[in-house]
Amino acid sequence: MRYRNFPRNKDIKVSEVGFGVWSVATKWWGVTEEKLSVSLLQHAFDNGINFFDTADIYGQGYGEELLPKAFPSSRDKRIYATKFGYDIYSNSGERKGHTEMPQKFTSKDIRYSCEQSLRRLNTDYIDIYQMHNPRLDFINNEEVIETLHKLKEEGKIRSFAMALGPDIGWLEEGLDSMNHEPIGLQIIYNLLEQEPSKSLFGKAKDTSTGLISRVPHASGIMDGSFNKDKVYSKDDHRSHRRQKWMESGLDARDDFAFLYEDNERTIGQLAILFPLSVPSICTVLPNFTNHDEIDEFTAATEKTPLSADEINKIQDLWDNKHYKTLEQPFSNTSTKPTPK
Repeated sequence: MRYRNFPRNKDIKVSEVGFGVWSVATKWWGVTEEKLSVSLLQHAFDNGINFFDTADIYGQGYGEELLPKAFPSSRDKRIYATKFGYDIYSNSGERKGHTEMPQKFTSKDIRYSCEQSLRRLNTDYIDIYQMHNPRLDFINNEEVIETLHKLKEEGKIRSFAMALGPDIGWLEEGLDSMNHEPIGLQIIYNLLEQEPSKSLFGKAKDTSTGLISRVPHASGIMDGSFNKDKVYSKDDHRSHRRQKWMESGLDARDDFAFLYEDNERTIGQLAILFPLSVPSICTVLPNFTNHDEIDEFTAATEKTPLSADEINKIQDLWDNKHYKTLEQPFSNTSTKPTPK
């Protein structure tokens, strides 16, 4: 495993492949047994992963409680990132489907959420505290940013960041986020979804903002697990994808065969190496649901990086073909305002 530092805080050094805890803390990916969840987390750590990204909303706190169950000691050997913003305390009970809960970003709510996350994580500090899917009204809210700086001064968090979402888009939100000097920005960026995140790279470099890239395998297309006959259940997070887009993704995947066929890389490893070719991206978060995926995806960092020629060919495919065939609507604060 290789590691990268966040430019704004070089003391926070993360594995190039991280672990998105949502895949083992929710029912969206098919992992429902706690014994398996804990085993996967431990196996990932044994394979060199030290970065674990979770959120208070994952399983209504369960996504945070899982980490001390898997790792009851040696807290300093792992980097924990969690998220806040959804009002899970006034909206108790199991979340229905993939609908968003109301959000609250007052200073009082942020502080309460932070204390609860610290308790569930069984830790004295959070390495990276992320605003979860914030819209412009909270990204540019002085009270929010001031509260985060105070939590940092108090030692309860080491840094703060913004996790953009819940789906693809959020370009203005990403650009505005970097005006507030966060340590990082979490984005969607993969071979099949290069925009709009690509438009954030220049400012990320200029502002020393480290990027966290999630969904590198584009809902199973780029790890080989999805085919035209596969249908995801309505409870599976991947079911939100339009079938036509998924099929277009399969066609695009064939165009990348020269990058992994007759090559030391698997298709799944290629998908991870692509975002890692961006210097500002510090870590990539694939979805882990079994031990074999952990073995395969963590080994990606030991494979030969994409060459300049290979990256140029990918860029040419995007500009002249995939940008159009994989076009999809981008969300923003206007189309998806803060949920109340």
